[in-house]
Amino acid sequence: MPKLLLTLLSLVVFFPVADAQLVQEPEDDLTPKYVNEFLNIGVGARALGMSLAQVASVNDVTSGYWNPAGLLGIRSDLEVAAMHSEYFAGIAKYDYAAIGKGIDSVSAASISFMRFGVDDIPNTTDLIDAGGNIDYDRITTFSAADYAFIFSYARRGWKKPGSSVDLVNQRPSGSGLSWGANAKVIYRQVGDFASAWGFGLDAGVQYEWRKWKLGAMARDITSTFNAWSYTLDQQTQAVFQQTGNAIPANGLEIALPRLILGGARYWNWKKVSLLAEFNADFTTDGRRNVLVSAEPVSIDPHVGWELGYNNVIFLRMGAGNVQRVKDFDGSDALTWQPNMGVGLRIKQLVLDYALSDIGNQSDVLYSNVFSLRYSIYKTQRG
Repeated sequence: MPKLLLTLLSLVVFFPVADAQLVQEPEDDLTPKYVNEFLNIGVGARALGMSLAQVASVNDVTSGYWNPAGLLGIRSDLEVAAMHSEYFAGIAKYDYAAIGKGIDSVSAASISFMRFGVDDIPNTTDLIDAGGNIDYDRITTFSAADYAFIFSYARRGWKKPGSSVDLVNQRPSGSGLSWGANAKVIYRQVGDFASAWGFGLDAGVQYEWRKWKLGAMARDITSTFNAWSYTLDQQTQAVFQQTGNAIPANGLEIALPRLILGGARYWNWKKVSLLAEFNADFTTDGRRNVLVSAEPVSIDPHVGWELGYNNVIFLRMGAGNVQRVKDFDGSDALTWQPNMGVGLRIKQLVLDYALSDIGNQSDVLYSNVFSLRYSIYKTQRG
C-alpha cells in the first residue's frame, strides 16, 4: 500500500508536464502537444458563453488575451476585469485579472494576469520513516500552479470615416485596420520539486468594415520556450527509484505557433441586437482530436452568438470542441460542446456568467464561471 501511494504521488507531482511527456515521440522531442495548455482555456464569462469565438469582435480589456488589436475599443480612461472559475468539483481553480487604458487616440495598452492551479496536494514522499513505519504526521502539502503575465500594446493602422458599428459597445465607429502584440512571461511551479520559466510573443489584427469585423490572432509566433529545472532532494530521488519512477532532468518545452481566424457580423432592430462570430483555430503541433485532424495542421472551429436588449441584458450561446469518440459498438461518433451564458450591464459595470462544459463528457463537468468588467472615467469638473 505505501508503494502504491508513493507511485500515485509521483504521477500527481508532475501533472503539469505529464500531458506533454505522454505524447512525446520520441522522448527527446521538445515540441509535444498541449504545452502551456492553460493559456487556451479562455478568459471572461462572455467569451466562454460564446464558446471562445472572440478574436474578431472583442473590444475591451480582455482583448489583451483574445486579440490585442481590440484594445483600441476601450472607451473609458481605465478599464479593469476579473474572473474566477473552478473545475473538477473545485479541485482546480482558475483566476484572471486585467487592467487596460487608451494611451492616445491611436494606441492602447493592458496588463493581464492568469493563474491555474491545484492547491493542498498531499506530499507522501516522507510517509514512511527510517524504521519503515507509516507516520501520517509526516505528510505535507504543496501546490502545482501555472502563471502567466501578458503585456499588450495596440495601435490603429489606418482609419477612415464610415457607418460601421462597435460590435461590443454598439456605438458608431470608423472602418479601418488595427494591430496589436503581446509579450508574455510564463512561470510554472510544482511545489519545491520543479519550476519553469517561459517567454513568448503573440500578434493580432482586426479589420472593421460597416457591420462586419474580421480578426486574426497568431499565438506563440516565435514559439514559446519553457525551461524546466528540478530540485529533488536525495530522499525524494530514492523514493522515485524504489517505486520505479524516472528521475526527471532539466530541459526545454516548446509551444508551436497557433493561428486563430475569425469573422463577426452585427445586426440591430431598435432595442434588440444580435452578434454572431465564427472562429477557427489552426494548430501546428500535429494531429489533434478536432473536426479537421491532419498532419501537421489541425483545425478546430467554434461559433458563438450574443443576443442583446437595449445594450443592458445579453443572452449568449456557443458551440465548439468538436471531437471524434468511440461509441459502445466501436463506431466513431462526433461530439460537440455547448456553452451558454448571460450578461448584465449596469452603467460602467458589466457582470457576466457562463455555464461551460469541460469536454462534453459528463454533466458533473459543467463549470460555473463569473466575471466582471468595470470602466473608470475621470471626474468632469464644472
